Amino acid sequence: MYDPKIFKSYDIRGIYPSQIDEDVAYKLGQGYANFIKPKKPIAVGYDVRIHSKELQKKVIEGLLDAGVDVVDIGLISTEMYYFAVGNFRYSGGIMLTASHNPAEWHGAKMVREKVIPLSSESGLLEIKDFIESGEKIIASQKGKLTKKDILDDFCRYVLSWIDAKKIKPQKIVYNPNFGFEGKVFQRIIELGKLPLEIIGINDKPDGTFPKGRPDPFVPENRPETTSLIQKVKADLGVAWDADADRVFFFDGDGNFLDSYFVNTLLIKKMLVKYPGGKIIYDPRYTWALIEAALAAGGKSILERVGHGFIKERMRKEDAVFAGESSGHTYYRDFWYADCGIIPFLQIIEIVSEKRKSLKELLTPVKSKYFISGEINFTTQHAEKIMENAKKRYKEGKIETLDGVSIEYPDWRFNLRSSNTEPLLRLNLEAKSKELMEEKKKELIDFINKLT
Repeated sequence: MYDPKIFKSYDIRGIYPSQIDEDVAYKLGQGYANFIKPKKPIAVGYDVRIHSKELQKKVIEGLLDAGVDVVDIGLISTEMYYFAVGNFRYSGGIMLTASHNPAEWHGAKMVREKVIPLSSESGLLEIKDFIESGEKIIASQKGKLTKKDILDDFCRYVLSWIDAKKIKPQKIVYNPNFGFEGKVFQRIIELGKLPLEIIGINDKPDGTFPKGRPDPFVPENRPETTSLIQKVKADLGVAWDADADRVFFFDGDGNFLDSYFVNTLLIKKMLVKYPGGKIIYDPRYTWALIEAALAAGGKSILERVGHGFIKERMRKEDAVFAGESSGHTYYRDFWYADCGIIPFLQIIEIVSEKRKSLKELLTPVKSKYFISGEINFTTQHAEKIMENAKKRYKEGKIETLDGVSIEYPDWRFNLRSSNTEPLLRLNLEAKSKELMEEKKKELIDFINKLT
C-alpha cells in the first residue's frame, strides 16, 4: 500500500500497512539510489518497531538491486545512524523509524554524504516521483551487503566528548520509552566505567510501546519518571523518545526541566570549548538562550523551527551548537546532527564540575524567565489568526521568520503553524510568572474566538 501523504517536510511517516508497507520500502531504496547515485556504501538501520526489520530488509533489497553497496547496521538509535554515516564516511544512509509516533506508525529518515538530510526541498520529492513512476532499477552488477555492529564504536565516540575521570557518583533514573537507548546507555556506563547508579523504567526494547506514544515531551508521559525519581531519591532523571534523537531532563525533585532552560547550560559549555562561537536558536523561546550566548562571549542566530532548517543554517554559519525547545540538540562536531546521549553526558559532567545539583544550576534562569509550554489549537484559520495577532499587538516588535513573533520589553510570544498537522502553536515567555499567566490567558481567549 502507498499513500503520497507519507512524504513530510523532513522524513517519511505513515501508518503500517495502510500507508507504508514492504513494497513501498523496496521502492524507497530504489528511489534513494536513483537520486543519490552513491559511489560508496549506504548505511541502513532500523528502530525497535515491530515491522522495522522487514521494512529494512526490503529497503536493502531495493538498494542492492540498483547496484548500491549496503552496510546493514542493524537495530540502533537514530543518533547511532547519524554517527555511522559520518564516522565511516558512507555515501549516505536510511533509518527505518517513525521516531516518537505510536506503534502503528512507520517511516524513514534519510541523509546523504556527511549526514546532510534529505528534505522536501532536497531529495524527498524526487524519491516520491520515482516511487509513483513505477520504474525499477536492475543493475548489471548487484550491490554487496555487509553487516556492522557499531554499538561499541558509537559508545566510545560519545564518551570522548567528556572527561570520564571528572564524573562524580550520581544516582540516575533513565527512561528510554522502550527504545534502544536503554541498551546504549547501559553500554556507555560499562565502557566508560562511569560512577553512576542507574535505575531504569521502560528500559527494555519493545516496539509495541505498551504504554502508548513513546514521547516524553507529552506531559501525560512524565509522572512515572517523576515518581521513580522521588521514590529512589535520585540526583536527576533523563528520558528519550523511542529513537533517541531527543532528550529531556528531570531534577532531583522529579520536576520536568524544559529544554529551553537546560540548553543555557549546554550553550555555555560549548562556548567555553569554542570561544566566540555561534549558536542557533528558534523563535519559540529566545531570551535565556540569547543571554547565555552573550554571557559566554558567543553569537546567537535566529532560525526557523525544524531540523532541516537548523542543520542547514548551522552549516552555513559554522555554528557550534543549536538546541530546540522540543528536545533536539545539535552539534557541529556531530556532523551538525541531533543527538540524545551527548547532552546527557555533558550535563553530568557540568553537575560534577560545578558541584551543584541540576536544580541549583537552573534556578537562576528559571527564576528570571517564565514560559507557557507549547499550547496547540486545532484550526484551519492559522494565517488569519496570525494576521489578527499582528494587528492587535502592533505596538510590539514584530518578526515573521517563522509564523509571527511579537516582543515587548517584559513579555513575548510566537505563533506558528505545524508543518504536518492543522494546528496553530503558541509559545509565550515573560519576566514574571504573574505576567506570563495573564498574557497566556489573554492570548488563549483571543485565539479561541478566531478558531
